[in-house]
Amino acid sequence: MTPLITNLAISNLADEQKSQAVTDWAARAGWVVGLLLFIALLYWLMREGWKWRGTLQGDLPPLPAVPEEPGPARLTLTGRYHGSTTAGQWLDRIVAGGLGTRSRAELTLTDEGVSVLRPGATDFLIPADAVRGARLDKGIAGKVLTEGGLLIITWQHGDRLIDSGFRADRVAEHPAWVEELTTLQNLNSTTEGAR
Repeated sequence: MTPLITNLAISNLADEQKSQAVTDWAARAGWVVGLLLFIALLYWLMREGWKWRGTLQGDLPPLPAVPEEPGPARLTLTGRYHGSTTAGQWLDRIVAGGLGTRSRAELTLTDEGVSVLRPGATDFLIPADAVRGARLDKGIAGKVLTEGGLLIITWQHGDRLIDSGFRADRVAEHPAWVEELTTLQNLNSTTEGAR
């Protein structure tokens, strides 16, 4: 091989080699900052929508407080509180008064009504005379389960009928609750009819 050919071959190889593309850090940082701002905007809009819904439902009276001495327990249940909606409208979530806060829950049925104890959220009482029914269902705003996976208690609060959804840790407890609450509702309607 002649030196001229060797030099030509080396120069052709040098011409063909290209350096690695340089990362444009300014453009990448701009995209990251833009994406973070977009996510922050979405979060802020969701928060404002939640507050707006609470303002629209501002006519809801304060929730009844759980009595200190509720009496002997007829039934107890531990599980989750999944929220409340306007009765019959499973997607119309109620957020006013803390009813929109999902949490663990401990339910106790007494002669006073249903005590709902929620750690980290507002406890409330569903008074016995406010119970309008109970049923097993598969969904409430933001939560859909298999058929019969939710215990729905319908109750009157102020001038609103409310459906509150609960799921027991042991779903087999739901039918006993439906039976007891239906009995309680029938007793209330008989008492009101006698007046």
